[in-house]
Amino acid sequence: MNRREYIVAAGVGLAGTVAGCSGQSETGNGGDGATDDSTESGTTAAESTATANTESTGSGYSVSMEPVGEVTFESAPEVWVANNGSWADMGIALGLDAPEGVWLPSRYHTQYYDEIPGVSVDGSSIQKLWGDSGVGKEQFYEIDADIHVMDPNFLQSRGSWEQSDIDEIESQIAPFFGNSIFSTGYEWHDYTYYTLYEAFENLSRAFQRTDRFEAFQSLHEEFQTSLDDIVPDSNSDRPEVAIMWAGSDEPTSFSPYLIEDGTSFKQWRDLRVRDAFAKTDVRDFHSDRSKVDFEALLEIDPEYLLLRGQENKTRSEFEDTVVSFLESDQTGSELTAVQNGNVYRGGPLYQGPITNLVLTERAASQVYDVERELFDRQRIADIVAGDL
Repeated sequence: MNRREYIVAAGVGLAGTVAGCSGQSETGNGGDGATDDSTESGTTAAESTATANTESTGSGYSVSMEPVGEVTFESAPEVWVANNGSWADMGIALGLDAPEGVWLPSRYHTQYYDEIPGVSVDGSSIQKLWGDSGVGKEQFYEIDADIHVMDPNFLQSRGSWEQSDIDEIESQIAPFFGNSIFSTGYEWHDYTYYTLYEAFENLSRAFQRTDRFEAFQSLHEEFQTSLDDIVPDSNSDRPEVAIMWAGSDEPTSFSPYLIEDGTSFKQWRDLRVRDAFAKTDVRDFHSDRSKVDFEALLEIDPEYLLLRGQENKTRSEFEDTVVSFLESDQTGSELTAVQNGNVYRGGPLYQGPITNLVLTERAASQVYDVERELFDRQRIADIVAGDL
């Protein structure tokens, strides 16, 4: 593809979408980082506004998505970068090579692909785009991608970019095409939030691989049906969980997350767990960088502790470090979840269609003691390979 031959539709771009930016930096234990009984399917009630439109033109095709508006491509992109593991995983599901770069490769947990035959990603080959001082434009010139799969507003609100920087990269290299979907906790994000599968469909249209998306959508619908047989009908019979960031081996202070509509919590929404923080005064980490300690947790005393920031550990490594510490701590050991052995890794900040299946199956084993496979690994491999 000629990397300069695209058009961002005039008047549809970013001008009206950045007024609410907060200017916060991407630091803190939680990183960039009320329970809903509904599950996420490939469509939602907001489908008419949230799903991208694709139109063929005489010189290519155009795809629309908020906040970037309509983008016209001469041909399908090849070289690409992504903001995080959510969009990166969507690309792998579409059969693409791994992105050349992501914000933080350490948070793109490619070990999940070990579950899928024939699918692998070498995380060490992916360039880190987010450094100590944010994101530098020179990296975009160096990679010279055909498409930047990331929300440009995130670069402005969290990466200290100006609109002129966005305009420069689009005019000199390639368009931005993305939406920050992992969390709904950012005040500056005052436009459509896409579900995982709405975002996935948008990306499949940009890369002209909608057949793989449709195959994954069917597999996902079957998977959702299997979850119906696992989740108790009564809300009172579902486990109460506390999801927190705990980035060290000996955590005594935690960054709390309330289960919301971002893709980051999809497995927990689909399993319809109860949020231990929902009816308390605890604020979500994204809203005010709040913390909770053992004393605060003892007052709430959730049935399960689901700790983020631990995905680079295996289950046994997590148990030998974090769980062992909690069991030996004078106050932490009083928590019901610790006493009952219900402390688990809580999943990553980012997940796409493949990793979501892996993580949801793992979560089902954690909170519902499900010990069987809930999806067909070989079917995923076949879809990725284009064997539809």
